[in-house]
Amino acid sequence: MQNSRSTKLFQQALQSIPGGVNSPVRAFRSVGSDPLFIKKAAGPRIYDEDGNAFIDYVGSWGPMILGHCHPQVVAAIKAAVDNGASFGAPTELEITLAEMVIDAVPSIEMVRMVSSGTEATMSAIRLARGYTGRDNILKFSGCYHGHSDALLVKAGSGAATFGVPDSPGVPADLAKHTLTAIYNDLDSVRALVAANKGSIACIIVEPVAGNMGTVPPKEGFLEGLRSICSEEGIVLIFDEVMSGFRVAYGGVQELYGVTPDMTTLGKIIGGGLPVGAFGGKKEIMSLLSPAGGVYQAGTLSGNPLAMTAGIETLKLLKQPGFYQKLEEKSAFVAEGIAKAAKDAGFPIYSTRVGSMFCAFFSKDPVYDWDSAAKCDTKAFAAYFKAMLNEGIYLAPSQFETAFVGISHSTEDLEQTIAAAAKCFKAL
Repeated sequence: MQNSRSTKLFQQALQSIPGGVNSPVRAFRSVGSDPLFIKKAAGPRIYDEDGNAFIDYVGSWGPMILGHCHPQVVAAIKAAVDNGASFGAPTELEITLAEMVIDAVPSIEMVRMVSSGTEATMSAIRLARGYTGRDNILKFSGCYHGHSDALLVKAGSGAATFGVPDSPGVPADLAKHTLTAIYNDLDSVRALVAANKGSIACIIVEPVAGNMGTVPPKEGFLEGLRSICSEEGIVLIFDEVMSGFRVAYGGVQELYGVTPDMTTLGKIIGGGLPVGAFGGKKEIMSLLSPAGGVYQAGTLSGNPLAMTAGIETLKLLKQPGFYQKLEEKSAFVAEGIAKAAKDAGFPIYSTRVGSMFCAFFSKDPVYDWDSAAKCDTKAFAAYFKAMLNEGIYLAPSQFETAFVGISHSTEDLEQTIAAAAKCFKAL
């Protein structure tokens, strides 16, 4: 596909923006292509600068669960902006959205709004450290929690070693406080906890992993983390920036019945505008400044436009039957793509939780980062480009999640499955 306008814009962007993009995965490097520049969107479709239309399964990386430019959300934002875009002062809107989040998410008794998922996770970790008086944190390979220093850390050489920086600019002295376990492997967690007795402030996990592709928790994994944390006085943090309000109204914790001590949120609760949030038990959250001594601040936190978009979005999500309809659409397209691959004799491993799904280019099951990393990324890149030529917009990486929205029609989903069948046969 020739994208002359997108190509020209990308070359221009390279002169003023590092890598030509303001977030790395947008660069399409892992699929060996230049990115599309998007001009507009509506419902389940996005339109690039060359006028091409695509059925969108990225959904701004998750938040567009209603589809793009839902009339009710757009109207509310337009009305809100007439009153002012930002005040740096409290508004009633903040209380309204906070109460809606508390009502929805089992673990949250108090919540603080921020402006991004990265802010939410870094703040939750700081608060967990302040609450426990401990320095170390434990995360999992393949789970992404934003780009703060403490979380850009990879595992050391052994199961019970401290972490090492995963990016230049992260001090080794800081990285050593981050331990990295294996997702879906409780034994790796127990080994790290035993080797670092009484020093771990929190375990942070994507309860359904979405940043190595969609990887569901194995039976007993989340329950095991809950048990370990309760026994050891460790704060359990579910990073539901991606899965919150996506797999169920109350997120993964509602779906699986496991309640963490703290939860981080983002994406959907801003209705497409920049929002993050972190919340949990009152005894933990009350330590935040100005109520307590753990400092966290943000001038644009609780921005009235973002709060408005979030409120209107959650109102629509709470309508009876919403998640059942979304489940049916998601199952239809994920199962259809998997069948198309099987019929073409092409090996993929298909996963799905709610409206998050992934086609792993692997003949073997994927359950952690090591198994995900064995995927045929060259074949995925060829599939991605072929689907793009068929008018289907997927995330430009094997290790990302596809998102279904309520605005995807049966015809959209059938068109997607037909495109996948054609592409698998051509690979």
